[in-house]
Amino acid sequence: MEIKTGFVLGAGIMGAGIAHLMAQNGVNAILVDVDEGILKRAVGNIEKLLTKKVEKGKMTDAQVKELLGRIKISTDMNEAANADFIIEAVIENVELKQKIFAQLEGIAKPGVVLATNTTACSISEISSSLKDPSRVVGMHFFNPAVVMKLVEIMPGVATDPAAVKTAKEFAEFLGKEPVVTNKETIAGIASRVLAALLNEAVWVLEEGIGSVADIDKAMMMGSNQPMGPLTLIDLIGIDTHLAKTRTLYAKFGDARYRPCYLLEKMVHAGYLGRKSGKGFYDYSQNPPVPMVLK
Repeated sequence: MEIKTGFVLGAGIMGAGIAHLMAQNGVNAILVDVDEGILKRAVGNIEKLLTKKVEKGKMTDAQVKELLGRIKISTDMNEAANADFIIEAVIENVELKQKIFAQLEGIAKPGVVLATNTTACSISEISSSLKDPSRVVGMHFFNPAVVMKLVEIMPGVATDPAAVKTAKEFAEFLGKEPVVTNKETIAGIASRVLAALLNEAVWVLEEGIGSVADIDKAMMMGSNQPMGPLTLIDLIGIDTHLAKTRTLYAKFGDARYRPCYLLEKMVHAGYLGRKSGKGFYDYSQNPPVPMVLK
């Protein structure tokens, strides 16, 4: 099936990024969310990114207008009926995803792949709410979706190999380098390995071994990472990282993934990282200033 129109459910950082990516590659993107304000903010943020490209001479105003014209926003889930490929990008909550996919199954055209951008939820558990779970596949983009080259594709137990093939080909069409896991597991490859590393950085901070700035500097200089682990958690979202480690710890019972209580305190305080303006760094200042967290 030729993919001319993509449907993205959830207009958060990842959903908006995926819709931007689709439009950038000539695919008409339908971006749906229950909150109209979130939708308008998502498109506004995309427009800001594109405006910066115009200022740098990398795009023209006409190209920006054309790209934005390929993104349609809506609060109506029934828009999925017009899509050739569907991606869900809501919060990491299995029960919510099950409810959403059960709805999407009744709306989507026959044969259309139902992909979930989940980081750590079980593909088989999500698809268990469907009459035909063979259409569901994990398709995890990395943040920022427009920039990061990796897309991890993961089948559930019941996933049809044809759905995996379609997801892989679509990822390649979008300019990505897909990796397909041999089987389903929690968090796939990159997120599973990365979760342990990021979690350990938080524990090192909690134990008072190093400051925010020194932990990031040590890992950048000592491991040749492009950004420090605490900066990366701020980019991912502290609430998102906490949800992922909770899931990994619950499923594996492995202390490597035991969430540090510091993360819970930060989420309670509204310190969610870049998206809230404060996390391990204070983003109201330029450059961002490391926070002193107690």
